[in-house]
Amino acid sequence: MPCNQFSHSKFLNMHRKKIIITGCCGTIGHGLLKYLANNSGLYDAILGIDNNESGLFILEREFGNNFKFAFGDIRDKERLVQLFKDVHTVIHTAALKHVAPCEIAPEEAIKTNILGVNNIISAARQTGVSKVLFTSSDKAVNPTNVMGTSKLMGERLMSAAQIDCGNYGNTTFFSTRFGNVLGSHGSVFPLFAKQIRQGGPVTITDPDMTRFVMSTEDAVSLVMESLDLAHGGEVFVSRMPAIRISDLADVMIETFAPRFGYQAEDIKVDIIGRKPGEKIYEELLTEEESTRTLQLDKFFVVLPAFRNFYELDYNYTGSVEHPVGQTYCSNNQQLLDRNQLKSYLLRNGLL
Repeated sequence: MPCNQFSHSKFLNMHRKKIIITGCCGTIGHGLLKYLANNSGLYDAILGIDNNESGLFILEREFGNNFKFAFGDIRDKERLVQLFKDVHTVIHTAALKHVAPCEIAPEEAIKTNILGVNNIISAARQTGVSKVLFTSSDKAVNPTNVMGTSKLMGERLMSAAQIDCGNYGNTTFFSTRFGNVLGSHGSVFPLFAKQIRQGGPVTITDPDMTRFVMSTEDAVSLVMESLDLAHGGEVFVSRMPAIRISDLADVMIETFAPRFGYQAEDIKVDIIGRKPGEKIYEELLTEEESTRTLQLDKFFVVLPAFRNFYELDYNYTGSVEHPVGQTYCSNNQQLLDRNQLKSYLLRNGLL
């Protein structure tokens, strides 16, 4: 569903309210800014926060007539308290998101992805923010690396913050969990496109590797609709298509090679082997989580593990009122074939 067709029964009541997006220079942050620019009736004011000075300068030129931007780091709680005053909603997308740098310098991942989330929670409580949404990652599910583990801890901090929210005000804390956002910084899509432009080879770690995929618009949809649905402490997960990475490479070679002056058969594919800690398939729900997950039309809702600590009634329109009961992995889903994958990429403006 295109972003401008969302239903926002509750979110529309937020007129005359201020919204903050942390990590606004990233792919998801930028996508949210574009959505809000096209749906100005949803907000009174929006502030983008990032520690990327050059990125903020570029956003100021793109959106400066509508939004304000501020230099700030989520590691600095006092700066967050300053910026969160009179704010209704915080959408927290800022993070260290790449596996290798976090593995090399785990203390930096802790400072940003764990202590930074805790700073967001503390600042929101101190200033009376109404809603705080944390954007997590598929790598938080059965994590094999520091980055994934730090994102899982971020989810846990958000759910735990909901337990005693009555002692700190009425803030609603919850999370969304993304799959691979095609076209985002560092994703395989721009890497393959660059390799094809250079005449190849296209490098694949494992021909049998599968992944869930989503567009930036899908990610924005998940964020905006979860703002409407959340009761507190949940993790919202999109139901999304699964693909084989080798099929993505083939479709991109077939489409892009002629544009760069090559024949598709001229572009070789090299199998380079899996990176350390890299999974051959992607998980978005664990087996344990599936026992406390409800199914909505477009989303799964992972309810908090310690529901007895919450005084909340988790009812959602259109939900299946029993646990999903199985893992949600890219190796147990029907994969898109190449024609379906090409249609998906075209539909989302990626080709």
